[in-house]
Amino acid sequence: MKKVAIGCDPNAAALKQIICQHLQELGYEYEDYGSEDTVYANVAIQVAEAVARGDHDRGILICGTGIGVCIAANKVPGAYAALCSDAYSAERARKSNNANIMTMGSQVIGPELAKTLVTIWMRSEYTPGGRSEPKVRRIVDYDKARGRESARDE
Repeated sequence: MKKVAIGCDPNAAALKQIICQHLQELGYEYEDYGSEDTVYANVAIQVAEAVARGDHDRGILICGTGIGVCIAANKVPGAYAALCSDAYSAERARKSNNANIMTMGSQVIGPELAKTLVTIWMRSEYTPGGRSEPKVRRIVDYDKARGRESARDE
């Protein structure tokens, strides 16, 4: 069973609760990293660090646009966050890019689309050895060369 870390800023708290309930209905365990901090980077970094350490298989972050938490999460070694606002991107974030964190914007997408994107993203898997392998490997190798080791690299 996949374990999910989830967090958001205060303006995305309502959508986060909907997503938490949806994850539960889908049968996934989750840990809520909160929604009280107005500095979205703080919760994004907490979630990204937990995912990069291997405490959780995946992470979900939400802010107004999803952009800010995506940028913040991607500063953490071993965190590979992708902004998802449509079904194709949600699927490809996993299947092609092996993203371990999805981000969404509560002021950009509605609750039903958000639930659909989460379902697609959670059910999609990366397959090593495919066409995207050299591209994904290049990103991981760059992290390693910069001394940015993570649980994902083991």
